Amino acid sequence: LLMDPIINQTANPTRRINMIVGIGYEDDIPKAKEVILKTLTADERVLPEPKPYIVAYNMGESSVDLHVRPWVDTKVYFRARFDLVEKIKLALDEAGINIPYPQRDIHIVSDNTKPQ
Repeated sequence: LLMDPIINQTANPTRRINMIVGIGYEDDIPKAKEVILKTLTADERVLPEPKPYIVAYNMGESSVDLHVRPWVDTKVYFRARFDLVEKIKLALDEAGINIPYPQRDIHIVSDNTKPQ
């Protein structure tokens, strides 16, 4: 809105990355969190304090959504975010954890009562 304050995110020395990572309902949440945390801590741009925050956030239509929140220096925010998305995806793939996508099953019912 026109009256909302403008917040300069680059004025702070650090910035939190907010990501939602969906995993399959049949997947192991603690294992997924462990894989993600290992991926985050292996990246030197992710700050050790405040510690990365990973929680089960939502049960969506196709996935259990994990909220992933690591902190980085503001100057590397975008590059770190883009790289972490890729690294997390690859690490989850390697661990056998599914990243589902929305799907719909369509059932076609034939009406055989109409004349041909």
